[in-house]
Amino acid sequence: MCGRFTLASELEQLSEHFGDLQLELEFSPRYNITPTQDVAVIANTSEVGDVHKVEFYHWGLIPSWAKDPKIGSRMINARSETLTEKPSFRSAYKRRRCLILADGYYEWQTVPGEKSKQPIYIRLKSQNPFAFAGLWEEWKANYMEKALRSCTIITCSSNSYLEEFHHRMPVILPKDAYVQWLSPNEQSNEMLQPLLKPFPDDKMEAYPVSRFVNRPANDSPECIQRVSATDTDSQKIEQSLF
Repeated sequence: MCGRFTLASELEQLSEHFGDLQLELEFSPRYNITPTQDVAVIANTSEVGDVHKVEFYHWGLIPSWAKDPKIGSRMINARSETLTEKPSFRSAYKRRRCLILADGYYEWQTVPGEKSKQPIYIRLKSQNPFAFAGLWEEWKANYMEKALRSCTIITCSSNSYLEEFHHRMPVILPKDAYVQWLSPNEQSNEMLQPLLKPFPDDKMEAYPVSRFVNRPANDSPECIQRVSATDTDSQKIEQSLF
């Protein structure tokens, strides 16, 4: 699964990876992005050629038919294996796909003998930015002047390297899959499903970080700083401060 992630790369790094970017809004480095916040996406709505429009969508997909937008808080992730079966995702999977920009994400690992879990930061060995495979939707209530766009991150089975942390992982799309994923044309499950697979384990790395990240309000470089075993032990005291 994916319940927290980061996007702290410089604009130059993002442009180098994704191509020319047209920003809807300026954005600051984020080290602790949480569900229901706005996240940077490139949706399959643009036909500007090589220029990708970066917009900000609500994280937690709200189907167009939903009566209450709060449903989005329960749909931050979508299982790749059941996208064609779930009414919440079926239509978006065919027609409304997006890249969700990131450069790392967190998992929490059970620690024998401890009640609290150890946060783990996961990123590419290259430390380059990347994109989660995402779906987006548009929802509008009668009282709203402008529709709300929301998104969800697709997940798949973990690769062998990340299995010890969680049995699921977000789908990280390879760069050569971006064009197909962002096609505005309707696509079948047979065309898309081969893209929704675990990212190669030999290109990823993971390390423990401070429980400082557990608090959503904490959003600074300290969230991704590596900690040693000694530091991990001392977190019991640190945790009591939050």
